Amino acid sequence: MRILVTGSTGKLGSALLNQLESSDYQIKLTSRRKPERIGNGEWVYSDLLSGEGLEEAVKDVDVIIHAATSPVKHSKIVEVSGFKEFLGKMQHIKNMIYPSIVGIDEIPFTYYKQKLEAEELLRNSAIPHTIVRSTQFHHFVENIFLSKPFFNRYIVPGNFKFQSVDVNEFAKHLIGLVEKGPHGRIEDFAGPEILTLKEMAKQKIKLNHEPNKVFSIALPGKLSKSFFEGKNTNPLRKLGGISFEEYLRDKVINT
Repeated sequence: MRILVTGSTGKLGSALLNQLESSDYQIKLTSRRKPERIGNGEWVYSDLLSGEGLEEAVKDVDVIIHAATSPVKHSKIVEVSGFKEFLGKMQHIKNMIYPSIVGIDEIPFTYYKQKLEAEELLRNSAIPHTIVRSTQFHHFVENIFLSKPFFNRYIVPGNFKFQSVDVNEFAKHLIGLVEKGPHGRIEDFAGPEILTLKEMAKQKIKLNHEPNKVFSIALPGKLSKSFFEGKNTNPLRKLGGISFEEYLRDKVINT
């Protein structure tokens, strides 16, 4: 079986490649930039913005794991219109595995609305598919909210809740879906615990022996309310085993 991984230079794409290298699958990778390491895979150029290379990317593959995404730049094209064009070139595909995000139907965030629109495009197509939503990745939460302290303080909306998950665990879950065939929308994949951002910041401070403190602010609006209420979590689907604290500890060891 030949598997295409889109977005092969991203965090999820790289995690997929690392694990697929030791499998018996034939691996094809596609992205705008060539990965530093390809291993035993084949890389082809493609661009969801322009549509260039998409037909060549899907040629002679059986399953696609669509890790390509663009939450900030040109997201409407990459997530929706470019994705729609991509779908039009994969009539021969046996299973299109689409990683999505928990809570996109309840959180009023533009990127999430676009992910939901992409899900609907896939559901309404004739392409055999599997849609699986995960909670946010550990590295995403850290990079967005806990990357740099200001004046020895992490300034965070402390009551925001996250159930972050390890990207490698989610990649393994996606690969496990390949042999199961298309199942439509399946149940979520969420991290092992639900923490507030304030709790996550304190874990980082303690583990790294930082002199910093946490300054918690409350933000108004519907978007903030949805994160405060935990719309981005799923306490019934605690499938991940690596906690945020363990992720941080592993970073310290490997730095």
